[in-house]
Amino acid sequence: MDFVRGFWRKHRRKVLVTAGCLGSGYLLYKLYNSHTRKLADLERELAHQRENDEFIKNQMKAHFENIQLIVDSTTLPHAMQYLSIRISEEIDVSDVMERLDKGKGMLSSSEKLQFWDELKILSFTRMVLSLWSVTLLSLYIRVQVNILGRHLYVDTARALGSSRLLEDLDLIDRNDEQKYLSSADFLVTNAMPGLISDMQDAVREVLKGKQLKDVITTRVLQETVMRVMDVFMSTGSPHHWVDYLMMPQDTSGSSDEAMSKFQQLMVETREVLISTEFTDIVEISLKCFTDALVEEMETQTIAGGLVTGKPLAKVLPQIEKTMHVITAEPSKNRFLHLIKDLPEVKLFFTLLYANMPQ
Repeated sequence: MDFVRGFWRKHRRKVLVTAGCLGSGYLLYKLYNSHTRKLADLERELAHQRENDEFIKNQMKAHFENIQLIVDSTTLPHAMQYLSIRISEEIDVSDVMERLDKGKGMLSSSEKLQFWDELKILSFTRMVLSLWSVTLLSLYIRVQVNILGRHLYVDTARALGSSRLLEDLDLIDRNDEQKYLSSADFLVTNAMPGLISDMQDAVREVLKGKQLKDVITTRVLQETVMRVMDVFMSTGSPHHWVDYLMMPQDTSGSSDEAMSKFQQLMVETREVLISTEFTDIVEISLKCFTDALVEEMETQTIAGGLVTGKPLAKVLPQIEKTMHVITAEPSKNRFLHLIKDLPEVKLFFTLLYANMPQ
Protein backbone atom coordinates (compact mmCIF):
# COMPACT_ATOMS: atom_id res chain seq x y z
CA MET A 1 0.00 0.00 0.00
CA ASP A 2 2.86 2.32 0.86
CA PHE A 3 4.39 1.42 -2.48
CA VAL A 4 1.21 2.54 -4.33
CA ARG A 5 1.08 5.78 -2.39
CA GLY A 6 4.72 6.42 -3.14
CA PHE A 7 4.27 5.63 -6.80
CA TRP A 8 1.24 7.98 -7.03
CA ARG A 9 3.11 10.83 -5.32
CA LYS A 10 6.10 10.36 -7.56
CA HIS A 11 4.27 9.94 -10.89
CA ARG A 12 0.97 11.76 -10.28
CA ARG A 13 1.68 14.53 -12.79
CA LYS A 14 2.63 12.08 -15.57
CA VAL A 15 -0.49 9.96 -14.97
CA LEU A 16 -2.79 12.97 -15.06
CA VAL A 17 -1.21 14.27 -18.27
CA THR A 18 -1.46 10.82 -19.90
CA ALA A 19 -5.11 10.47 -18.88
CA GLY A 20 -5.81 13.95 -20.13
CA CYS A 21 -4.22 13.15 -23.46
CA LEU A 22 -6.22 9.93 -23.75
CA GLY A 23 -9.43 11.80 -22.93
CA SER A 24 -8.69 14.56 -25.43
CA GLY A 25 -7.85 12.01 -28.10
CA TYR A 26 -11.12 10.24 -27.54
CA LEU A 27 -12.97 13.56 -27.71
CA LEU A 28 -11.19 14.52 -30.89
CA TYR A 29 -11.99 11.11 -32.35
CA LYS A 30 -15.69 11.60 -31.54
CA LEU A 31 -15.66 15.09 -33.05
CA TYR A 32 -13.88 13.83 -36.16
CA ASN A 33 -16.35 10.98 -36.52
CA SER A 34 -19.28 13.38 -36.18
CA HIS A 35 -17.76 15.78 -38.71
CA THR A 36 -17.08 12.93 -41.15
CA ARG A 37 -20.69 11.78 -40.89
CA LYS A 38 -21.91 15.33 -41.49
CA LEU A 39 -19.66 15.64 -44.53
CA ALA A 40 -20.98 12.33 -45.87
CA ASP A 41 -24.56 13.47 -45.26
CA LEU A 42 -23.81 16.77 -46.98
CA GLU A 43 -22.24 15.00 -49.94
CA ARG A 44 -25.28 12.74 -50.26
CA GLU A 45 -27.57 15.77 -50.06
CA LEU A 46 -25.55 17.62 -52.70
CA ALA A 47 -25.57 14.54 -54.96
CA HIS A 48 -29.34 14.30 -54.55
CA GLN A 49 -29.68 18.01 -55.29
CA ARG A 50 -27.53 17.61 -58.43
CA GLU A 51 -29.79 14.77 -59.51
CA ASN A 52 -32.83 16.96 -58.92
CA ASP A 53 -31.24 19.87 -60.81
CA GLU A 54 -30.44 17.56 -63.72
CA PHE A 55 -33.98 16.22 -63.65
CA ILE A 56 -35.42 19.76 -63.67
CA LYS A 57 -33.11 20.74 -66.54
CA ASN A 58 -34.22 17.71 -68.56
CA GLN A 59 -37.87 18.44 -67.77
CA MET A 60 -37.51 22.08 -68.82
CA LYS A 61 -35.71 21.05 -72.02
CA ALA A 62 -38.50 18.61 -72.90
CA HIS A 63 -41.15 21.20 -72.07
CA PHE A 64 -39.33 23.85 -74.13
CA GLU A 65 -39.20 21.55 -77.16
CA ASN A 66 -42.89 20.74 -76.70
CA ILE A 67 -43.69 24.46 -76.63
CA GLN A 68 -41.94 24.96 -79.97
CA LEU A 69 -43.99 22.12 -81.49
CA ILE A 70 -47.20 23.75 -80.27
CA VAL A 71 -46.19 27.01 -82.00
CA ASP A 72 -45.44 25.25 -85.29
CA SER A 73 -48.46 22.95 -85.35
CA THR A 74 -51.24 25.07 -83.85
CA THR A 75 -50.61 28.73 -83.10
CA LEU A 76 -48.72 29.85 -86.21
CA PRO A 77 -50.94 28.14 -88.85
CA HIS A 78 -54.04 29.90 -87.50
CA ALA A 79 -52.29 33.29 -87.34
CA MET A 80 -50.73 33.02 -90.81
CA GLN A 81 -53.99 32.02 -92.48
CA TYR A 82 -55.80 34.93 -90.86
CA LEU A 83 -52.97 37.32 -91.85
CA SER A 84 -52.89 36.16 -95.48
CA ILE A 85 -56.64 36.65 -95.90
CA ARG A 86 -56.56 40.11 -94.37
CA ILE A 87 -53.65 41.37 -96.51
CA SER A 88 -55.34 40.05 -99.68
CA GLU A 89 -58.52 41.89 -98.73
CA GLU A 90 -56.84 45.16 -97.80
CA ILE A 91 -54.31 45.38 -100.66
CA ASP A 92 -55.98 44.17 -103.84
CA VAL A 93 -53.94 44.77 -106.99
CA SER A 94 -56.16 42.72 -109.31
CA ASP A 95 -58.41 45.70 -110.07
CA VAL A 96 -55.50 47.87 -111.24
CA MET A 97 -54.03 45.05 -113.34
CA GLU A 98 -57.43 44.37 -114.90
CA ARG A 99 -57.90 48.04 -115.84
CA LEU A 100 -54.46 48.10 -117.41
CA ASP A 101 -55.18 44.91 -119.36
CA LYS A 102 -58.62 45.97 -120.59
CA GLY A 103 -57.51 49.50 -121.32
CA LYS A 104 -54.84 48.55 -123.83
CA GLY A 105 -55.15 50.90 -126.80
CA MET A 106 -57.83 52.95 -125.07
CA LEU A 107 -56.03 54.57 -122.15
CA SER A 108 -54.18 57.84 -122.60
CA SER A 109 -50.49 58.02 -121.76
CA SER A 110 -51.19 59.90 -118.53
CA GLU A 111 -53.86 57.35 -117.49
CA LYS A 112 -51.54 54.42 -118.18
CA LEU A 113 -48.76 56.10 -116.25
CA GLN A 114 -51.09 56.70 -113.33
CA PHE A 115 -52.24 53.06 -113.24
CA TRP A 116 -48.69 51.74 -113.55
CA ASP A 117 -47.53 54.02 -110.73
CA GLU A 118 -50.42 52.77 -108.58
CA LEU A 119 -49.48 49.17 -109.40
CA LYS A 120 -45.86 49.90 -108.48
CA ILE A 121 -46.77 51.27 -105.04
CA LEU A 122 -49.38 48.58 -104.29
CA SER A 123 -47.17 45.67 -105.42
CA PHE A 124 -44.17 46.74 -103.34
CA THR A 125 -46.37 47.62 -100.36
CA ARG A 126 -48.06 44.22 -100.48
CA MET A 127 -44.78 42.33 -100.80
CA VAL A 128 -42.83 44.19 -98.12
CA LEU A 129 -45.78 44.35 -95.72
CA SER A 130 -46.36 40.61 -96.11
CA LEU A 131 -42.69 39.87 -95.50
CA TRP A 132 -42.54 42.15 -92.46
CA SER A 133 -45.83 40.92 -90.98
CA VAL A 134 -45.07 37.21 -91.40
CA THR A 135 -41.62 37.63 -89.86
CA LEU A 136 -42.67 39.81 -86.92
CA LEU A 137 -45.86 37.90 -86.15
CA SER A 138 -44.02 34.57 -86.13
CA LEU A 139 -41.36 35.97 -83.77
CA TYR A 140 -43.98 37.64 -81.57
CA ILE A 141 -46.00 34.44 -81.19
CA ARG A 142 -42.85 32.53 -80.25
CA VAL A 143 -42.09 35.17 -77.61
CA GLN A 144 -45.63 34.83 -76.25
CA VAL A 145 -45.72 31.06 -76.11
CA ASN A 146 -42.26 30.77 -74.57
CA ILE A 147 -43.07 33.32 -71.85
CA LEU A 148 -46.39 31.64 -71.10
CA GLY A 149 -44.86 28.17 -71.18
CA ARG A 150 -42.15 29.15 -68.71
CA HIS A 151 -44.70 30.71 -66.33
CA LEU A 152 -46.95 27.65 -66.48
CA TYR A 153 -44.01 25.31 -65.87
CA VAL A 154 -42.71 27.30 -62.90
CA ASP A 155 -46.21 27.68 -61.43
CA THR A 156 -46.82 23.95 -61.72
CA ALA A 157 -43.45 23.12 -60.13
CA ARG A 158 -44.20 25.48 -57.24
CA ALA A 159 -47.65 23.98 -56.79
CA LEU A 160 -46.27 20.44 -56.64
CA GLY A 161 -43.68 21.47 -54.07
CA SER A 162 -46.12 23.41 -51.91
CA SER A 163 -48.34 22.22 -49.09
CA ARG A 164 -50.91 24.89 -49.98
CA LEU A 165 -54.02 24.11 -51.98
CA LEU A 166 -53.86 24.87 -55.72
CA GLU A 167 -56.72 27.37 -55.46
CA ASP A 168 -54.71 29.33 -52.86
CA LEU A 169 -51.70 29.74 -55.17
CA ASP A 170 -51.31 32.70 -57.54
CA LEU A 171 -51.45 30.71 -60.78
CA ILE A 172 -52.34 31.82 -64.32
CA ASP A 173 -56.00 30.97 -64.82
CA ARG A 174 -57.50 29.72 -68.08
CA ASN A 175 -59.14 33.06 -68.92
CA ASP A 176 -55.89 35.04 -68.61
CA GLU A 177 -54.10 32.39 -70.66
CA GLN A 178 -56.68 32.53 -73.48
CA LYS A 179 -56.79 36.32 -73.39
CA TYR A 180 -53.01 36.52 -73.58
CA LEU A 181 -52.72 34.14 -76.54
CA SER A 182 -55.59 35.74 -78.45
CA SER A 183 -53.86 39.14 -78.18
CA ALA A 184 -51.64 37.94 -81.06
CA ASP A 185 -54.59 38.75 -83.35
CA PHE A 186 -54.14 42.47 -82.62
CA LEU A 187 -52.00 43.01 -85.73
CA VAL A 188 -54.67 41.60 -88.04
CA THR A 189 -57.80 42.82 -86.29
CA ASN A 190 -56.76 46.30 -85.14
CA ALA A 191 -53.40 47.47 -86.46
CA MET A 192 -53.61 46.52 -90.15
CA PRO A 193 -54.99 49.85 -91.55
CA GLY A 194 -52.31 51.90 -89.79
CA LEU A 195 -49.60 49.42 -90.75
CA ILE A 196 -50.60 49.53 -94.43
CA SER A 197 -50.68 53.33 -94.44
CA ASP A 198 -47.25 53.68 -92.83
CA MET A 199 -45.70 50.95 -94.99
CA GLN A 200 -47.12 52.61 -98.10
CA ASP A 201 -45.55 55.92 -97.06
CA ALA A 202 -42.19 54.17 -96.75
CA VAL A 203 -42.62 52.57 -100.19
CA ARG A 204 -43.45 55.95 -101.77
CA GLU A 205 -40.40 57.48 -100.11
CA VAL A 206 -38.02 54.80 -101.44
CA LEU A 207 -39.56 54.39 -104.90
CA LYS A 208 -40.01 58.05 -105.74
CA GLY A 209 -38.11 58.81 -108.93
CA LYS A 210 -37.99 55.16 -110.02
CA GLN A 211 -39.23 54.86 -113.59
CA LEU A 212 -40.97 51.88 -115.18
CA LYS A 213 -38.08 51.51 -117.63
CA ASP A 214 -35.47 51.40 -114.85
CA VAL A 215 -33.58 48.10 -114.81
CA ILE A 216 -34.17 45.97 -111.71
CA THR A 217 -31.56 43.36 -110.83
CA THR A 218 -31.43 40.89 -107.95
CA ARG A 219 -29.22 43.24 -105.96
CA VAL A 220 -31.34 46.31 -106.71
CA LEU A 221 -34.53 44.51 -105.64
CA GLN A 222 -32.89 43.23 -102.47
CA GLU A 223 -31.59 46.69 -101.55
CA THR A 224 -34.94 48.29 -102.34
CA VAL A 225 -36.88 45.94 -100.07
CA MET A 226 -34.42 46.41 -97.19
CA ARG A 227 -34.46 50.18 -97.70
CA VAL A 228 -38.27 50.26 -97.46
CA MET A 229 -38.15 48.30 -94.19
CA ASP A 230 -35.38 50.51 -92.81
CA VAL A 231 -37.42 53.65 -93.55
CA PHE A 232 -40.54 52.09 -92.03
CA MET A 233 -38.80 50.87 -88.87
CA SER A 234 -36.89 54.12 -88.26
CA THR A 235 -39.79 56.53 -88.86
CA GLY A 236 -41.49 57.69 -85.67
CA SER A 237 -40.57 57.06 -82.07
CA PRO A 238 -38.16 54.26 -81.12
CA HIS A 239 -39.87 50.87 -81.18
CA HIS A 240 -43.07 52.44 -82.60
CA TRP A 241 -43.52 49.26 -84.66
CA VAL A 242 -44.22 47.30 -81.47
CA ASP A 243 -47.61 49.03 -81.35
CA TYR A 244 -48.61 47.14 -84.52
CA LEU A 245 -48.07 43.85 -82.69
CA MET A 246 -49.67 44.57 -79.33
CA MET A 247 -52.00 47.08 -77.75
CA PRO A 248 -50.27 49.75 -75.63
CA GLN A 249 -50.61 48.90 -71.93
CA ASP A 250 -51.36 51.54 -69.32
CA THR A 251 -49.61 50.30 -66.19
CA SER A 252 -48.81 53.70 -64.67
CA GLY A 253 -48.95 53.55 -60.90
CA SER A 254 -49.62 49.82 -60.89
CA SER A 255 -47.49 47.48 -58.82
CA ASP A 256 -46.90 43.84 -59.78
CA GLU A 257 -49.32 42.82 -57.03
CA ALA A 258 -52.06 45.14 -58.34
CA MET A 259 -51.76 43.93 -61.94
CA SER A 260 -53.63 40.88 -63.18
CA LYS A 261 -51.67 37.90 -64.52
CA PHE A 262 -52.70 38.95 -68.03
CA GLN A 263 -51.29 42.44 -67.50
CA GLN A 264 -48.08 41.04 -66.05
CA LEU A 265 -47.64 38.78 -69.08
CA MET A 266 -48.26 41.68 -71.48
CA VAL A 267 -45.81 43.93 -69.65
CA GLU A 268 -43.15 41.21 -69.73
CA THR A 269 -43.81 40.64 -73.44
CA ARG A 270 -43.44 44.33 -74.27
CA GLU A 271 -40.17 44.47 -72.32
CA VAL A 272 -38.85 41.63 -74.46
CA LEU A 273 -40.02 43.27 -77.71
CA ILE A 274 -38.34 46.60 -76.99
CA SER A 275 -35.09 44.95 -75.89
CA THR A 276 -31.92 45.37 -77.92
CA GLU A 277 -31.65 41.57 -78.23
CA PHE A 278 -35.07 41.25 -79.85
CA THR A 279 -34.41 44.19 -82.19
CA ASP A 280 -31.23 42.44 -83.34
CA ILE A 281 -33.19 39.21 -83.94
CA VAL A 282 -35.78 41.14 -85.98
CA GLU A 283 -33.10 42.69 -88.21
CA ILE A 284 -31.35 39.36 -88.75
CA SER A 285 -34.64 37.59 -89.54
CA LEU A 286 -35.88 40.25 -91.97
CA LYS A 287 -32.59 40.18 -93.87
CA CYS A 288 -32.62 36.37 -93.99
CA PHE A 289 -36.20 36.38 -95.32
CA THR A 290 -35.45 39.07 -97.92
CA ASP A 291 -32.30 37.37 -99.20
CA ALA A 292 -34.06 34.01 -99.50
CA LEU A 293 -37.10 35.50 -101.24
CA VAL A 294 -35.08 37.40 -103.84
CA GLU A 295 -32.94 34.31 -104.41
CA GLU A 296 -36.07 32.23 -105.00
CA MET A 297 -37.51 34.85 -107.35
CA GLU A 298 -34.37 34.49 -109.42
CA THR A 299 -34.22 30.70 -109.49
CA GLN A 300 -37.95 30.16 -110.03
CA THR A 301 -40.05 31.16 -113.02
CA ILE A 302 -41.49 33.91 -110.84
CA ALA A 303 -38.98 36.46 -112.08
CA GLY A 304 -36.28 34.88 -114.19
CA GLY A 305 -33.69 37.26 -115.57
CA LEU A 306 -33.13 39.37 -112.50
CA VAL A 307 -29.39 38.69 -112.52
CA THR A 308 -28.97 40.49 -115.81
CA GLY A 309 -31.85 42.84 -115.05
CA LYS A 310 -35.41 43.50 -116.22
CA PRO A 311 -37.41 46.72 -116.60
CA LEU A 312 -39.42 47.56 -113.50
CA ALA A 313 -42.69 47.33 -115.49
CA LYS A 314 -42.00 43.63 -116.22
CA VAL A 315 -40.98 42.87 -112.63
CA LEU A 316 -44.11 44.30 -110.97
CA PRO A 317 -46.53 41.48 -111.96
CA GLN A 318 -44.02 38.92 -110.64
CA ILE A 319 -43.58 40.87 -107.38
CA GLU A 320 -47.33 40.70 -106.86
CA LYS A 321 -47.21 36.89 -107.10
CA THR A 322 -44.80 36.60 -104.18
CA MET A 323 -47.64 37.22 -101.72
CA HIS A 324 -48.72 33.57 -101.71
CA VAL A 325 -45.14 32.33 -101.34
CA ILE A 326 -44.46 34.64 -98.40
CA THR A 327 -47.68 33.82 -96.53
CA ALA A 328 -47.66 30.07 -97.20
CA GLU A 329 -48.72 27.90 -94.26
CA PRO A 330 -45.87 27.40 -91.76
CA SER A 331 -45.32 23.70 -92.52
CA LYS A 332 -44.63 24.58 -96.17
CA ASN A 333 -43.06 28.00 -95.62
CA ARG A 334 -39.34 27.56 -96.11
CA PHE A 335 -38.69 31.19 -95.12
CA LEU A 336 -40.12 30.61 -91.64
CA HIS A 337 -38.05 27.43 -91.35
CA LEU A 338 -34.92 29.38 -92.28
CA ILE A 339 -35.64 32.00 -89.61
CA LYS A 340 -36.43 29.40 -86.94
CA ASP A 341 -33.14 27.59 -87.65
CA LEU A 342 -30.96 30.71 -87.44
CA PRO A 343 -28.43 30.15 -84.58
CA GLU A 344 -29.14 33.62 -83.17
CA VAL A 345 -32.89 32.98 -83.12
CA LYS A 346 -32.47 29.56 -81.47
CA LEU A 347 -30.23 31.03 -78.76
CA PHE A 348 -32.58 33.96 -78.15
CA PHE A 349 -35.62 31.76 -77.48
CA THR A 350 -33.64 29.26 -75.42
CA LEU A 351 -32.48 32.06 -73.12
CA LEU A 352 -35.94 33.64 -73.11
CA TYR A 353 -37.55 30.42 -71.94
CA ALA A 354 -34.90 29.98 -69.26
CA ASN A 355 -35.29 33.67 -68.37
CA MET A 356 -31.52 34.16 -68.37
CA PRO A 357 -30.04 37.62 -69.17
CA GLN A 358 -28.22 37.72 -72.50
